[in-house]
Amino acid sequence: RELIPAGNYIARCYKMIEIGTIPTEYLGTPKMTPTVRFGWELPLELKVSKEENGEQPCVIEKEYTLSLADKANLRRDLKSWRGKDFTPTEAENFDVTKLLGVPCMLNIIHIPSKKDPLKFYENISSISPMPKGMVCPDQINPTFVFDFESYDQTKFDGLPDFLKGRNLHLSGIRMRLLLIFRS
Repeated sequence: RELIPAGNYIARCYKMIEIGTIPTEYLGTPKMTPTVRFGWELPLELKVSKEENGEQPCVIEKEYTLSLADKANLRRDLKSWRGKDFTPTEAENFDVTKLLGVPCMLNIIHIPSKKDPLKFYENISSISPMPKGMVCPDQINPTFVFDFESYDQTKFDGLPDFLKGRNLHLSGIRMRLLLIFRS
């Protein structure tokens, strides 16, 4: 597919997918990490990808560890987007679904693939609030939430295969980890 050109864009968060608790490694130590993926539409960047749908906004997604710890990437991006840091109480009680429908500015950059330096990917390098006086057009894509608390098999079936293959199933161990994380 054609990359979104690098630059700053008006955007709106419309999608949140709970990936679940997946195995990762930090400083050589394996651990289980709760992960979430957000999607933004760029309502002023319309393209036809399927003739039957007509023009649709370009979309971009970013994955995060579901953490608002001081050094977490999610906290860094949300602090920039909100224009202020979280108080300890706000960080402890923040509901990430509150981001759905919220407009912002995205700075998109292109980064080379680790496997093929001639292949590039688009990446969100920063998120900031909308400048004063600037208006984000109405949301075009329907809001989409996939989470384990209100698991919906139809939504799961509609996810891309690369996400379904990342352990997006409910097993006894996964559900216990999710309940421990949420308590």
